[in-house]
Amino acid sequence: MIKPPPVNTTPLDRRSRSLRCQIVRMLEKGGRGHVGSAFSLVEILRVLYDEVLRYDAKTPRSPQRDRFILSKGHGCLALYVLLAEKGFFPEAELWKFCKPDGILGGHPEYGKVPGVEASTGSLGHGLPIGVGFALNARYEKADHRTIVLASDGESNEGSLWEAALSAGKHKLSNLTVLVDYNKQQSFGTTYEVLDMEPFADKWRAFGFAVEEVDGHDVGQLRAALKRIPFDTQKPGAILCHTIKGKGVSFVENNLNWHHKNKVTEEEVKSLLAELEDKA
Repeated sequence: MIKPPPVNTTPLDRRSRSLRCQIVRMLEKGGRGHVGSAFSLVEILRVLYDEVLRYDAKTPRSPQRDRFILSKGHGCLALYVLLAEKGFFPEAELWKFCKPDGILGGHPEYGKVPGVEASTGSLGHGLPIGVGFALNARYEKADHRTIVLASDGESNEGSLWEAALSAGKHKLSNLTVLVDYNKQQSFGTTYEVLDMEPFADKWRAFGFAVEEVDGHDVGQLRAALKRIPFDTQKPGAILCHTIKGKGVSFVENNLNWHHKNKVTEEEVKSLLAELEDKA
């Protein structure tokens, strides 16, 4: 078994902790959510929306925007927090998560949530849609980019690899796939369920230019994303080595926190106490 490099254990900075606190408060209001999956995404989404993606929150359908697809739709708590912060919708919507009078459901919904490019959550669909976006951009001679954020468990899906073959064939350098590689899925480790190593070599074999980073290291993420495309004749893949549930000791790599359908007041207090105590 080939083991990937360890994830850096450098403490999270104030901004990363603050974003996780917002996720916890959403969880409290909605009473449910994929906590571990959202926590592993925070730094990736933070860098994308702070420094990489081209967008206009006031005109979310602007033709000039970059297209971002959260294929790993169950991690949407993290996406919603960033979209609210950037002004796609009022912060008050966060507190109506999974409520009948709100717009934010347990998975992102296109046409209902401003800033969401595709309805996702049925895993394996984001990259096929992204390939279509990238091909259309080439046809229209548009300079916007398509970035898809998938998961390692999602990489069990054949539709993802069919899309990867197509992207490689068409040399879609305007397409970048980021994989949240936390080595866990809903009921076990990726090694136990369906071992994908050597993972990076698989993407290379499908025609991608590949880089690997610590998915919680803002500097590494920034450096990689600022360099896309890595190759003008190939789509790109960035394997982001992460920790599921990153930031809270009793959530990290704990499959009981993959999804919570009932969250107690005591659990919320414990989550916030650990995140705020590190300030």
